[in-house]
Amino acid sequence: MELLTTVLTKNGLLFAFLVVGLIMMASYFLSDRLTRGRLHGSAVAVIIGLVLAYVGGTVTGGEHGLADIPVFAGMAIMGGAMLRDFAIVSTAYGVDLAEIRRAGLAGVVSRLLGILVSFFFGAIIALLFGYSDAVSMATIGGGAATYIVGPVTGSALGASSGVMALSVAAGLIKAVLVMVGTPLMAPYIGLNNSKSAMAFGGLMGTTSGVAAGLAATDKRLVPYGAMTATFYTGLGCLLGPSLIYLVIRAIMGG
Repeated sequence: MELLTTVLTKNGLLFAFLVVGLIMMASYFLSDRLTRGRLHGSAVAVIIGLVLAYVGGTVTGGEHGLADIPVFAGMAIMGGAMLRDFAIVSTAYGVDLAEIRRAGLAGVVSRLLGILVSFFFGAIIALLFGYSDAVSMATIGGGAATYIVGPVTGSALGASSGVMALSVAAGLIKAVLVMVGTPLMAPYIGLNNSKSAMAFGGLMGTTSGVAAGLAATDKRLVPYGAMTATFYTGLGCLLGPSLIYLVIRAIMGG
């Protein structure tokens, strides 16, 4: 057992891929057997990941979830920003540029509207829970946009670690809700073509949630929704700690 632990620790990233592969296999099995595909396998995987992160953090008392256990240390690399951004960019390569041009003004408006609405509601919720300073409101509002925009905004503005953790939690909840809700709402909102998928991705913004939700709806729509959702994230990271923060600060009086 000691020899096995040593081997797995030294090959942490490889073992992380194996663990995630097994989790995905189990997630899709549970999705098919328990929900008949209504709850997408990706959403099940996110829930399992959150539970494992909580267990890992509780057992070790650390701050990196399951990765704080030495044998699972490779999870920190696999779940880090580099591979995440690589996955997002590679998804965009499936997009037909001619279809993107067809989105026209609707694609631009959807991204701006999605960001502003998310920040607005996130900031209001933060205020209701007693966070009345502009930094905290902008950070939690950023989390309501995506769990990437929140920490980026908080880091730029000097928010506390607790507030940034709340922004990540808000973003994760949104991602899971979008994953689960997309295939259920798709027939009612006309989400059945590339143009509507781009508008949807621009409004929702959470790349992981949009990609998983569209995969459960129609896999052909994934690259289009993921493309505008990715732009949404980038635009949110630019506007959050600058224009949106200044507007919130002006409204809150400093």
